[in-house]
Formats: sequence, C-alpha cells, structure tokens
Amino acid sequence: MSAEYRNNHYVPQWYQRRFIPGDAPDRELFLLDLKPGTLKTDTGRKVKRKALRRTGTRRCFSIDDLYTTRLEGVESRELEKTFFGEIDRRGQRAVEWFAADGWDGMYEEVLQDLMIFMSTQKVRTPKGLDWLQGVRRGRRREDVLAAMGHLRSLYGAIWAECVWQIVDAAESPTKFIISDHPVTVYNHACAPGNPLYTRGANDPDIRFHATHTIFPLSPDRLLILTNRSWACNPYRPPTEPRPNPNLFRAAMFNFLEIHQGRQLSEADVLAINQLIKLRAYRYVAGGKEEWLYPERHGKIGWREVGETALLMPDPRPLTPNSEIIIGYEGGATSAMDAYGRLPGQPGYTQEMAAEGDWAPLRRWQNEFEKRFGADLRGAPWDRQRHSGQRGSAHTGPPTTPG
Repeated sequence: MSAEYRNNHYVPQWYQRRFIPGDAPDRELFLLDLKPGTLKTDTGRKVKRKALRRTGTRRCFSIDDLYTTRLEGVESRELEKTFFGEIDRRGQRAVEWFAADGWDGMYEEVLQDLMIFMSTQKVRTPKGLDWLQGVRRGRRREDVLAAMGHLRSLYGAIWAECVWQIVDAAESPTKFIISDHPVTVYNHACAPGNPLYTRGANDPDIRFHATHTIFPLSPDRLLILTNRSWACNPYRPPTEPRPNPNLFRAAMFNFLEIHQGRQLSEADVLAINQLIKLRAYRYVAGGKEEWLYPERHGKIGWREVGETALLMPDPRPLTPNSEIIIGYEGGATSAMDAYGRLPGQPGYTQEMAAEGDWAPLRRWQNEFEKRFGADLRGAPWDRQRHSGQRGSAHTGPPTTPG
C-alpha cells in the first residue's frame, strides 16, 4: 500500500503552524518531551533522551499509522484521508474566524465547524484514544477508531451553552503554548492525579459545574468556555453536573453573548500555560523555548487558579438563564432556554425568575466588583460599545416570569 496518509498528525499541521512566530526563519517549533525516558547506546549504556528539540510540523505531534485500520490483513487509511481531512479543512476556517479581530458572515456554519473540530480533536489524540479505549472497556483498536466517527459532535451542545470568552495576550511578552492534547480541561477540584477524575488519560467531565475548557486559537488568542451554572454561581459543588447534562441533543447559541476585550497580563498567560502543560499527555510545543517553562516564573497552585477567578467571565452582564425564541416563515416559532431545555420540559427557564437562583449571582457580582473594580473585564458583543462603562452589580430577576 502507498505510504500516503501514513504519517498521522493528531494535532493538524495547519494548527501547529499558527503558533510559529512570523519572524522564525526556519518555520519550526520548540517541542518539549515531558517523559523523555532513556535509550540504549551501541555499548549497552542507558542514557537519558534529549527532552527539548526544534522540529518542523511534519514530525511534531504525529505517529505513523495511528489511524490506520486493519481488517483480515487489509489496511485502510480512509479515516485520515476522508474523515479527518474534511473536519480539519472546515475546522481551520473556523479557528481562523474566531481568532480574527473582526468577524463577518458564516455564523452558524463556523460555530458548527468549530464544535465538530474541537470535539474530534479532543478524542483523536493519544490521550483521547486511551480515554476512549478505557470507557469502551478495552475493545480492540479498530473498534475505538470506528467510534470516533460517532463522537465528532460529542461535546458540541454543552460547549455551545457555555459562557464564551475570547481573551487576548497581545500585551504579554509570553504567548500561549500548545500541547499534544490541545483542548484542555480544568476543574479546580480535580487536580492532576486525582484518582476519581484525572488519573491516566481521564479529564474532569465537561458537564461538571466548575469545569472550564480552554483552547488556544493563536499565540495571542485563547477561547475559554465556562458552564453558565458556574459562571453565575461559583458557590455550588464543583463536581456536580450542570442542568440538563445530556450530550447528544440540539442547542442554541447567541454570538452577541461572546465576551471579548479582556487583555491578559503576562502572569495570566504564564498560569494558563502551566495548566496546558500540566494536562498534556507527553508533549508541549511553542514558538520560543522559554515559553515551555512557565513554572520557572513561579509554580501555580491548582486550586488557586480557581480561587483567583483567572478563567471566569465577568458575571455582571450575565443572567442565570435566558430564553431564545426563533420565528419561521409562516408564523411558526420554537424556543429553548440557556440549558437546552424546551418549553414543557422540567426546569424550563426556572432560573429566570426564581429569587434563589439570582441571590448567588448578585453575591458573586458584588464580590467580583470588589476584587477587580467597576470596569467590565471583557464584555459581550452587545455591550462592546460600552466597554469602558462601569459594571453594575445590582441586576436582578425580571418582574414577571419568562
């Protein structure tokens, strides 16, 4: 069989190239092996492998025949050629769109493409495949690879219902790094090595209240997804599931609610890079060698990241729930609340008028303002024109339900 499509990149080359500095003459990344191990010399002596090297994208985050399937002695590389090829092509356009300064057109399409790309990206890495094999109880490799085709939208509904932030590192001399598992999951109650949630290839469930998903879009831009239930009420049990945690279902998304305009300090970027490095499976890569060692500037405390609200969106523009109503030609309508529940389903919009759900939000809004000041720390699209306005900590429930 031809060697074409044999060198399988579990992190696409186009994505890697986004993190190579524009002035790098050789167009290479610095790649750090966190588990370099040893090798045996010709004389039989064991020596430690070199942990750091510079490499082009062809040999970075790749394994030969990672996605090659074999059935009765016949090899197939269709998964790499057809399945990942289309997802990566559309995913590249979506990542570029969300990382850009100005957005225009293709809203629904780019959202779907990004969610499919990120869901697939989370499963296609060695860490993701090991996790999938574990949850499928050790089934053979061909079965695990076949399952990826059914999981390309696994996390889309939950992520679409998160509070979205696109934060900026333009003012920081240190830029974002990437790992061999670029879709990074953080929950302050699930430190690395936690026997219940993070041992081996496991990540905290994205449906836990306090789970954040972080995904570098470029060296200067980072997407942070936070469950609305946590963004509005960080006093909940962090490892309990958010409302309506069902995975395979429809969801609605409002582009006007994406928080933008937040500039990160270098200390913020260093802390985020440590999270990325701590949740990597074996490798991290970046445009400069020093960016791969953020812990040299001071190690983070795992829980401290949560306690400092580094990943949290500004709660002052938020409500505990919302309702989206869509009208169609002919007069028909449909509706869904912020947790994907439909009219008539248990809990539909219940948080919108209940004082018990607004009280913790008001408490958190007041606490946030005392910590970070009156100006909004990033704001949704529909408040960007007031980006310098003082944030109000006195929002409350509507006077009438709904």
